[in-house]
Amino acid sequence: MDFSILMPAIAFMTWKHLVMIAVGLILIWLAIKKGYEPTLLLPIGFGAIIVNIPFSAVLTQGEGATQVIGALDVLRDAGIHTELFPLLIFVAIGAMIDFSPMFQKPTLLLFGAAAQLGIFITMLLAVAVGFSLPEAASIGIIGAADGPTSIIVSQQLAPQLLGPITVAAYSYMSLVPLIQPPVIRALTTKKERLIRMKTDANKKVSRTTLIFFPIIITILAGLIAPSSLALIGFLMFGNLIRECGVLNSLSQTAQKELANLVTILLGITIASTMTANEFVDPSTLLILGLGVFAFVFDTAGGVLFAKFLNLFYKEGNKINPMVGACGISAFPMSARVIHGMGLKEDPNNYLLMPAISSNVGGQIGSVIVGGLILMLVPLFM
Repeated sequence: MDFSILMPAIAFMTWKHLVMIAVGLILIWLAIKKGYEPTLLLPIGFGAIIVNIPFSAVLTQGEGATQVIGALDVLRDAGIHTELFPLLIFVAIGAMIDFSPMFQKPTLLLFGAAAQLGIFITMLLAVAVGFSLPEAASIGIIGAADGPTSIIVSQQLAPQLLGPITVAAYSYMSLVPLIQPPVIRALTTKKERLIRMKTDANKKVSRTTLIFFPIIITILAGLIAPSSLALIGFLMFGNLIRECGVLNSLSQTAQKELANLVTILLGITIASTMTANEFVDPSTLLILGLGVFAFVFDTAGGVLFAKFLNLFYKEGNKINPMVGACGISAFPMSARVIHGMGLKEDPNNYLLMPAISSNVGGQIGSVIVGGLILMLVPLFM
C-alpha cells in the first residue's frame, strides 16, 4: 500500500512544518517555564503545532462536496475576521482599568501619545524596505504593544500579514521585562532613575467623574477619529460597566470569565494563521525585526518626552523618565516593570501609581492611534 495514503501526515511533512512546530514548542516553553504571558503564548504555541501537521482536521480539508470545514477556520471567520474576539477583549480590559490614579496627575496621560513614536518611525522604515503603506502601518502598530489593536488594524489593512503581526505583538508584550529595561537604562542617568514623584493617595475622585470619563472619551475619540470608535468604545464600555456601580456582577464576569474565555479562543484561533507555507518566509523575519524596532522606539519616545518635560519642571516636581516608558499599551505589565526598576534603584521609591497612570494613557493612546491609522492610510492609497 502507498505510504502516502497510509500515513499522509508523515509523508507530506516538510522542513517548514517542522520549523513551525518548533516555534510552537518554544512559545509553550516561554509560557510555562518563563511565565511570559502564558494565557496567550500557550494557546498560540499549541495551536501552531496542531495547524502544522499536514491534513490536520482543525483546518478545512478538501473541496466541493468532500470539503470538511475545520474548527479553527470557523473560529477565525467568526472571531477574527469580524473583529469580535479583540473587541470583547477590550471590554474585559476596560472593566479591569481603574482610571482614578490618572486624575492625580493628568499630564501623565500625555505619555500615551508620546510613546507611540515608534509606530510612525517604523511605518517609514517598513515602506523604505519594500512594504506597501497598509502593510507598513500594520507592522508599525506592533510597537503599541496592544494585541487587539494590532489584530484589528492588520485584519483591515493587511490581512495576509495577520499571523506574524499578531504573534509579534503578543510575544513582545510578554517580553516587556526583557525589552524595556535596557532601553530605559541607555537613555537615563542614575540620578534621573532616582527621581521620586509626589502622589496623593488620599485624593479622592468622585464617582460622577469616573462615570462621565469613559463617556466623554468615547465621544471625543469618535469626533476626532470615528474609525477608532469600535476600539475605544468597547474599551470605555467595559470601564463604564466597572464604574457605574450597578453592574458589579457583570464587571466581575467581564474581568474574569469573559477575559479568560475569549483569551483562550483568541490565542488558539490566531494560530490558524501560522501555517508553514504562509509563515516560514523571509518577510516574516523582517516583520519580527521591525516589530522589535517599533517597540524599542515607542519605549524611547516616552522616556525622551519625560526628559523634555523635566526641562520645565522645578526640582521636587520632576517626572521620573522611567514612567514615560509606560506610555505603551502593555497594561499593567509595563507599569509593574517600571515600579520594579524604581525599587531596584531605591527601595523606598514607589513608582507604581504614576506608572499605572501613564500605562492607562498608553492604553487609550494606542487605540486612538489605531483608529487614526485606519482612517488616514486609505486616503493615501
